[in-house]
Amino acid sequence: MHAQMLKSILNDSEIEAFLKGEVIGSMAPWYTGPGGFASVKVMVSKNDYEKAMLVVAEFEKNIKQE
Repeated sequence: MHAQMLKSILNDSEIEAFLKGEVIGSMAPWYTGPGGFASVKVMVSKNDYEKAMLVVAEFEKNIKQE
């Protein structure tokens, strides 16, 4: 759920993003990551990395406040 939200926020910020492992990570997360942790990854271009990390930092800050 968080990965999908972050992808949407990145796209709204004009940063192209996609989810890696979305289908299998949702159905069987233990196949994509140890213990199912980080089973879905948000991917961005190297060219957008710096800008994306600013968005990610703000996203994580807001998630912690909830």
